[in-house]
Amino acid sequence: MNKNFVKFVTDFGPLAIFLYIYYSSDKDIKVALVPFIIATIVALIIVWLLEKRVPMVPLLGGILITFFGGLTIYFDNPIFIYVKPTIINILFGLALLFGKYFTKEPILKKIMGKSLSLTSIGWDLLNKRWVYFFFCLALLNEIVWRTQTEEFWVNFKVWGILPITFIFTAFQVPLINKYKINE
Repeated sequence: MNKNFVKFVTDFGPLAIFLYIYYSSDKDIKVALVPFIIATIVALIIVWLLEKRVPMVPLLGGILITFFGGLTIYFDNPIFIYVKPTIINILFGLALLFGKYFTKEPILKKIMGKSLSLTSIGWDLLNKRWVYFFFCLALLNEIVWRTQTEEFWVNFKVWGILPITFIFTAFQVPLINKYKINE
């Protein structure tokens, strides 16, 4: 089997299962969460079996989906799954904000330094922008789930966050070009 295809299925299969069951169960998020959690755990196991390791982001996502999804099911209250993106974005923002104090350089440089070469000022600016972005996404998630229907929130979470992230990333290209170190 093609490794790229397996990666695609393990990355997006659980979400596809969630969406299919959510929309075929009269939009009941609690009904869709059980197969979503199971599919996420199965995807993580497949990744581990194939690669003998699970990358940190999918592992963290799987843990949080299982934890917050489990709380939603146990307490019969969707608020737990609604706040998951808020908590994740705040954690990412805080990691970027305070990571420099532990690593002596911006966390983004640690993550992307091999594929992108920027000046120190460039890394600092890019890191700060991502901090603001993650905190803004957390705030936006809070506004959406508190003011809109569950269906709107699900669609925003699935179809809104990704394009917003791509657009934000595209707006970083001028900064990257300005502070790029030519080798």
